[in-house]
Amino acid sequence: MAEALDLSAYVSRSGGAAHMTLAVEGVGCAGCIRKIEGGLLRVPGITGARLNFTNRRLAVEWREDAIEAGEVMRALERIGYPAHPFEPERAELDETGHARWLLKCLAVAGFAAMNIMLLSVSVWSGAISDMGQETRDFFHWLSALIALPAAAYAGQPFFQSALRAIRARQLNMDVPISVGVLLALAMSLVETANHAENAYFDSAVMLLFFLLCGRYLERAMRRKTRATAGNLAALRAEIAHRLDAKSGELVRVPAAALRSGDRILVHAGERVPADGVVISGASEIDESLVSGETAPKAVKPGLHVYCGSTNFAGALTLRVTAAGQGTLLNQIERLLDKAVAAKSRYVRLADRAARLYAPLVHATAALTGIGWLAAGASLHDSMITAIAVLIITCPCALALAIPAVQVVAAGTLFRTGVILNSGDAIERLAEADTVVFDKTGTLTVPELRVANAFALEPGVLEMAARLAISSRHPLAQVLAREARTSIPYDGVVEEPGRGVRAMIEGSEARLGNPAFCGVADVQDAADPAASVMAFSHAGGTVLLAIRQQLRPDAVETVKALRRIGNEVIILSGDRGAAVAPVAETLAVRNWSAGLKPADKITILDRLKAEGKSVLMVGDGLNDAPALAAAHASMSPISASHLAQTQADALFLGESLRPVLETVVLARRAHKRMKENLALAVIYNLVAVPIAIAGYVSPLLAAAAMSGSSILVTLNALRARERFASRHRSRTPLHHVLEPEPA
Repeated sequence: MAEALDLSAYVSRSGGAAHMTLAVEGVGCAGCIRKIEGGLLRVPGITGARLNFTNRRLAVEWREDAIEAGEVMRALERIGYPAHPFEPERAELDETGHARWLLKCLAVAGFAAMNIMLLSVSVWSGAISDMGQETRDFFHWLSALIALPAAAYAGQPFFQSALRAIRARQLNMDVPISVGVLLALAMSLVETANHAENAYFDSAVMLLFFLLCGRYLERAMRRKTRATAGNLAALRAEIAHRLDAKSGELVRVPAAALRSGDRILVHAGERVPADGVVISGASEIDESLVSGETAPKAVKPGLHVYCGSTNFAGALTLRVTAAGQGTLLNQIERLLDKAVAAKSRYVRLADRAARLYAPLVHATAALTGIGWLAAGASLHDSMITAIAVLIITCPCALALAIPAVQVVAAGTLFRTGVILNSGDAIERLAEADTVVFDKTGTLTVPELRVANAFALEPGVLEMAARLAISSRHPLAQVLAREARTSIPYDGVVEEPGRGVRAMIEGSEARLGNPAFCGVADVQDAADPAASVMAFSHAGGTVLLAIRQQLRPDAVETVKALRRIGNEVIILSGDRGAAVAPVAETLAVRNWSAGLKPADKITILDRLKAEGKSVLMVGDGLNDAPALAAAHASMSPISASHLAQTQADALFLGESLRPVLETVVLARRAHKRMKENLALAVIYNLVAVPIAIAGYVSPLLAAAAMSGSSILVTLNALRARERFASRHRSRTPLHHVLEPEPA
């Protein structure tokens, strides 16, 4: 495949080094990260390998003079993981196709298991009645006719994974599963051919059904997380208006053609195509990707603007300081990729428990068979006992221990208005001991409000709001929502960058910036955290403070988070004057303002170095790298699409309380996960010695294995929260925090 495919279009080169992103097949657990990265780095010429476990993307770097792209892919195949160049459309189709295939395997296993169990019940009933040997053999052969093709199809997810591991001289959890199923089927055929009373076709197919349930549920959870490069690409302007250096003429060029030092013109309503400094013009821009602040920022000559920002009012002439890969937007993308790759190295609880489990299962079954042979038992009896051990130790309970709790907890969280994005989110949320909040849109509601509307005369507010209907300015649109009627005034004139004016009741009314309305100084009258507009009419002038307001339960939620042992920190890209009053209201001493995305990453890295597990709660594009870098993360449903895709969980509504509820439930669910793993261990400690002693047939082993699965599932149901309710306001916070019953 690697030889026939032209890889040149997928390889980027710089300074003698080549880079390529691959979609890797067969990645089943976090242990694959170590195998793939370690295996590639041992290949001469490959200098870097980073696998993202969530989306199965592998970033590879190598020296062009030492190795070719095709050899990189062949090296991956030798390790046991086929790969192909990453293409977003193909990756989405592959993921959808794989999920559909898993569901088909699950359906086949379930249908076959039900029919075989009907036949088995007849055989068991006949054992205590007058069923003859011919009838019993007929039922066994009929079971084989159903089980063999069903297992051949439904077992492919495990068989293929086990085969890749064996070819790479590795062991994974699918190897004992495959060996157990195949041996059970083979021994059942032998027993049926020899007219034996028992066959174990039902055990093999039921085992596949249980394991496929866990595999499909885990895959369904993981599919919610997607690569987000396309979201950042949507923020880039494709075309730029460059001023010719000699003639000064305006030329339309691709944004990719811009270079540092170029002069460009950005019209009102356009996205800024590159980072630059304003040379001339005045306007207001949306710079939320840098600061997170949704209120427009006034810009004038000498100030910096960034690629991806939206120009609202007047035309701006910029001198480009960074274009292409050097812009802040690309820096955010690189930070995001790095953070996601680092986060994917988190080893889940089930993976940690499974590392030693596979070789232990094989060794136990093999030693049992050898031991019985050495003791003088026949090959037939020794194989039967070894298969019983292999089945009874099969990691069905282990495979279901974590997904069962995840499904129950995810359902409970959904009923409380929280949607999980990541399969291992609950484990990481439970480990968090420090909660870091962004301010704008997170601690505050995302929509701007007229903060002093209650202090204005209703007639004046209505007049200003109706005048605002005719303006396209974002702040005016906020004010327009206060109007009781949507009928605009006639003859409204808008002066770009200043405001709107019209004749109302025989006098000129003005709405816009304070200077436009005749107000010279607003420092004493304005809210320091607000954007200020002025309205003047008939000799009177009022100031309108427009800002975001704290979420209604922010104070109560932050206080409750501290009560359960969390440190609370605020990291904001907004100015200090806007962050300080919020921090004071919430009694948060540790806060920082004016941060860029890289600054937030630096602070999170420092907290991690101090041994803290951080839960990041943010909503903006500028928060996306921090959300990906944090140990766990949450975003409100109103967050930017990029932030939503990086967050481990999303919460609905204007309340901040779901953050608290999620942390509390995650800790209780994590406790259930550990209990389930303990139950699986205790089950093995009790059942395995009995099986080794020869007192358990493969049939009883399958029943015991199924019983352990039911046990961990029932324990998982205890993860449901008592405070889960559609009417959250009816449940006091002290009920959320009270200890659960033993």
